[in-house]
Amino acid sequence: VRAGLVRVDGAKASKVATLVADDAPVALEAAPRRFVSRGGEKLAAGLARFELDPAGLDCLDAGASTGGFTDCLLQAGARHVIAVDVGYGQLAWSLRHDERVTVLERTNVRDLRGDALPMRPALLVADLSFVSLRSVLPALSRTVADEADGVFLVKPQFEAGPEHVGSGGVVRDPATWTRVIEAVIDASRHAGLEPRSVMASPLRGPAGNVEFLLWSRRGARPTTIDVAEAIAEGSEVAR
Repeated sequence: VRAGLVRVDGAKASKVATLVADDAPVALEAAPRRFVSRGGEKLAAGLARFELDPAGLDCLDAGASTGGFTDCLLQAGARHVIAVDVGYGQLAWSLRHDERVTVLERTNVRDLRGDALPMRPALLVADLSFVSLRSVLPALSRTVADEADGVFLVKPQFEAGPEHVGSGGVVRDPATWTRVIEAVIDASRHAGLEPRSVMASPLRGPAGNVEFLLWSRRGARPTTIDVAEAIAEGSEVAR
């Protein structure tokens, strides 16, 4: 009601205490979407939890697709975003024509080289599908500036192996989530991106998979990651 999204008999409801006739039609309008895709909401949640501010930073979005992560970064004040995707023609028109965005399509992130980019990113984000994040972390680590931060969307369905993926392509076992997160943490550490924290994404993937966000920093000192807390959050998201 406060957002102006409720209509009673075609008129906008202005007060929560408005009396409504039993036969009056009540309609709820869809809230305006903040980003070009729902992925932006996932990254926004991670940036808030990890207290990362993209304002003024050069960033790299690996697996940009429609551009939800890129849009989130720009709205948060990023100076520039390099949007990388192996596909073609997926990035939203508004982002494709934004002078703050460099579009690298038909580009496999494994082939990225820092010296071939227009700048060394200080913030790296990744939302990759149909490929293990572990396999691309070494290449991503080589592209970024010293002490750069990374926020990676961890998707168990692409990390666990087919024997752990259930019906509909969904990984439901928290024990598998744990193994996946720990494996990605190890891979990030070996790639020179020291894990700092992990959380469950507040939004599930399209098929209903619980996903996680890992924050790592290049060159940081080792720290203990509370995976159990993230798993507990994931169990709440799965309900």
